[in-house]
Amino acid sequence: MMSASFALVADTFEPWRADDLRIKPASEAWERADYYALRRAVFVGEQRLLEQDRDTRDFQAIPIVAVAHACGMADRVVGAVRIYEDKDGLWYGGRLCVARDYRRHAQIGQALVNEAVARAKDLGCHTFRATVQAANETWFQRLHWRSLERMELLGQPHVLMQAELERYPILPRQSGSLSREEHCHG
Repeated sequence: MMSASFALVADTFEPWRADDLRIKPASEAWERADYYALRRAVFVGEQRLLEQDRDTRDFQAIPIVAVAHACGMADRVVGAVRIYEDKDGLWYGGRLCVARDYRRHAQIGQALVNEAVARAKDLGCHTFRATVQAANETWFQRLHWRSLERMELLGQPHVLMQAELERYPILPRQSGSLSREEHCHG
């Protein structure tokens, strides 16, 4: 009788990814640091769209993060998006990104978009827009966004899109959620 044997190598197993994910405004210093590090890794390092990821919008923006938890403890930020009010009731989302090893895992991008739009609505939004890379237009359309205008930004094709707000319910908030006055940081 022959028995089969094999060696365990690093490629034998998929990398471990937490399934306990929480989407929330970044409230801790380490969450904000991870939020900016993830944005920098994606938009500066990986996509090479920007030389510097931060801009003046960050001073008024609410940073929203997807935090992976391991054994009940917050471990790291694996997704990020920012929202900010441009004029009374006109809000924008931007810098949506997910860590490479968490892409296509647990619909993190969709959860971030849902939280971004719902939180803006909670703060008085009547119109929510985002300028997205053209390659992501169809994905946003599946999330109930409509295309408004095509443009070129940073040498890449982009689309100005608007969320169909009636498709995004106001989500119940836990006590201690950010108020309009608490959301600004640099």
